[in-house]
Amino acid sequence: MSKILIIEDEASIRRVLIKIMMNENSTFEVDEAEDGQEGLEKIENSDFDLVLCDIKMPKMDGVEVLEKAQVMKPEIPFIMISGHGELETAVKAMRLGAFDYISKPPDLNRLLNAIRNALDRKKLVVENSRLKKKVDKSYEMIGESPAMMKIREIIDKVAPTEARVLITGENGTGKELVAHWLHQKSGRSQHEMVEVNCAAIPSELIESELFGHIKGSFTGANKDRAGKFEVANGGTIFLDEVGDMSLSAQAKVLRALQENKISRVGSDKDIKVNVRVIAATNKNLKQEIAKGKFREDLYHRLAVILINVPSLKDRREDIPLLVDHFSNLISSEHGNPEKNFSPAAIDLLCNYDWTGNIRELRNVVERLLILGGDEISENDVKLFANK
Repeated sequence: MSKILIIEDEASIRRVLIKIMMNENSTFEVDEAEDGQEGLEKIENSDFDLVLCDIKMPKMDGVEVLEKAQVMKPEIPFIMISGHGELETAVKAMRLGAFDYISKPPDLNRLLNAIRNALDRKKLVVENSRLKKKVDKSYEMIGESPAMMKIREIIDKVAPTEARVLITGENGTGKELVAHWLHQKSGRSQHEMVEVNCAAIPSELIESELFGHIKGSFTGANKDRAGKFEVANGGTIFLDEVGDMSLSAQAKVLRALQENKISRVGSDKDIKVNVRVIAATNKNLKQEIAKGKFREDLYHRLAVILINVPSLKDRREDIPLLVDHFSNLISSEHGNPEKNFSPAAIDLLCNYDWTGNIRELRNVVERLLILGGDEISENDVKLFANK
């Protein structure tokens, strides 16, 4: 049964819309609200498959309702109801994410087609979200150690919220995996997660990369270009190695978090963005703050939730599981038969200090699968692990 909410201040229009929908499909469950504030409260407290929302209403107009609802539940399609002279506002609502708009008085066929199409889209979004929640094998978080169980518990609690997360840990510990799980288990998973490696982008280009630029704003800016924050609108932006970001870029990121808007390099025009920010670093940001290299106000904006990913030497009990996982994954990628690791080989791998953490372990497993025998022995590890 499809659950539909009508937000409309004119009771006569609400009655017409309800009659049209109930005559078309008796399985529709229709709820109503007489103003935007009441509508938002119902959206927050119930699960709707579709919202029909008037544009011009007292207390809160339809465009504001749409914007607030997209933050709360971005998966719900909106059909805007526009009166005479409100076409420009209706078009603006479409740009902000509305599925469609219909004019008053509503045309029967036009309305029903819009409703069917919007409900079909909602089904596709839900199915896509369900499939994406089965996180890709390459992003699986392997391990049953207490530390990993605790991280999974935090992810399950935090992912459905809009809270910003700062992920810390040494290089190669799997901070990116945590970010992917947070995104895939969130309500934003039907949208993109845009990754930015702040350490890999020259300081003079980081602002353009994040916020975009307009033509002629600097040498080489031959055309307008959207930044990562715009591309990630509706989804998640992952700022990897955020501790390497320049102070000027930090100031702009802080503004984006405070005001939910950005401006392209060379432009004074504000662009509204709706993104969730997840950041990661291998640096001690409190030490960077003391050195004047990182803004304390930005740190507190990013670090609403802190997740520390332990080094591999602090979760050695997970190494056998990781070896088995990488062995299966790599063999499948290469199209080769799987190989077993002898107990002695596993014991030796468990006793190494993995300074490169999981990334280094994966490389070693791949090397052993290529160079080792039919069964990976202790001698193979000694010969090819290069420890």
